[in-house]
Amino acid sequence: MSYRLYVRPLPPFADADQNPGAQLFNWVLHDASGEVQARGTGDDRNTIEQTLGKNALDNVLLIGLIPGEEAIYCLAEIPAKQSRFINQALPYAVEEQIAQDIDSVHLALGSHTDHGYRVAAIDRERMGQWAALFRGWEYVRLDAIYPDASLLPCKEGGWSVCLDGETAMLVSGRGEWLSMQSANLGMFAHTLAAPSAEEVVAEMPVTLYGTDKEFDIQQSAIAELTASGRLAVHKEVLELMPLELLAYTHHHHLCEPVNLCQGMFSLKSGKGSPFTPWKPLLAVAAVWFVVQVALNAGMGFYYQNQAEKLRSETMAIYQDSFPNDRRTHAGNVRRIIEGQLRVAGSGGPEVDFITLMKYTGQQYSRLPGSQGVNFNSVNYSRSRGELIVDVRADSYDRLSALRNGLASQGLEAQIGSVVNEASGARGRLTVSGG
Repeated sequence: MSYRLYVRPLPPFADADQNPGAQLFNWVLHDASGEVQARGTGDDRNTIEQTLGKNALDNVLLIGLIPGEEAIYCLAEIPAKQSRFINQALPYAVEEQIAQDIDSVHLALGSHTDHGYRVAAIDRERMGQWAALFRGWEYVRLDAIYPDASLLPCKEGGWSVCLDGETAMLVSGRGEWLSMQSANLGMFAHTLAAPSAEEVVAEMPVTLYGTDKEFDIQQSAIAELTASGRLAVHKEVLELMPLELLAYTHHHHLCEPVNLCQGMFSLKSGKGSPFTPWKPLLAVAAVWFVVQVALNAGMGFYYQNQAEKLRSETMAIYQDSFPNDRRTHAGNVRRIIEGQLRVAGSGGPEVDFITLMKYTGQQYSRLPGSQGVNFNSVNYSRSRGELIVDVRADSYDRLSALRNGLASQGLEAQIGSVVNEASGARGRLTVSGG
């Protein structure tokens, strides 16, 4: 199950390099279904990590929320569609909307709208401090950093305002966010209430979020919002802290925030593969491997063709010498010839009765448990050159072993008329010179 940890630092903001443990946070933990599993207010990083560890949670997605005034909302009209060209043109498209040197600003690209690309701009050095604050936590993996106000629910054609102590977070229907002092809401209300020359005067819906306590404290500011007569203010009472509203909105995709973790602050930056330095060597090794495989395959085909050629030549020579032999093939020609040579060398020009009996007796003596094999009768046919032995054994395996032993000597050995009996097997062993 994928968990998400929403973390929002509380002022005063500590230096992430000098004293990171002094920073306090509000936080809320969501499971994959969006249900709140844990929350905390004013806790330090160590407390949050201990909570995750005690619950055996690991690889939790961390969403860091920074004050909305830290990042400026911009619109960029860029005709290009390829991301490479968009990123190249982005600084020039928003330069006039930013009141500082564009080279010192980090730009994050958001979604495309009818008015252009949504862009978040933040001081590059400041962004580095926020990134350092959220990196390196135990049990979590940084997933995104957003301006907190950009996670308010967007109301089409109107505004959403969330009261959070001395700060008010605001977002428009097209996703434009900003943060201001709650005391200045009246001034901002007059700006909203003044229609442009192209607009027809009508009520603008404003959804106001806050706890009952916030509504009591900010009564004067709320009164200024409603006094203009053009703003239709609708109150939504929060039971818990504003962070839970932001987390809920983000989980249910009711907003379109711009993730600041892009470019040099991308979560992939500085995490290149450990094999990167070895890429040239790996490329050479890969080429060598392919060449070696191709060479081995070629040599294999060559030697296979040579072997086929030698087998064909061998069988041609054998067929010239023994034209009537149809049982010998390339697979057993060597064994047949060696057996014939052994028989010829020991028995003279003919394979007679004595020779066949000698080999049969040798194989009989080599049988394991030869007492289980009995010769009942022995006959010899001189005209056919065959020794016929009526054999009885305690199992057919012994008969087969005797036949195989004779065949290994280059003799022709066959077992016929096999009869399986309760006490074993009997059959007729026919041996010839092959």
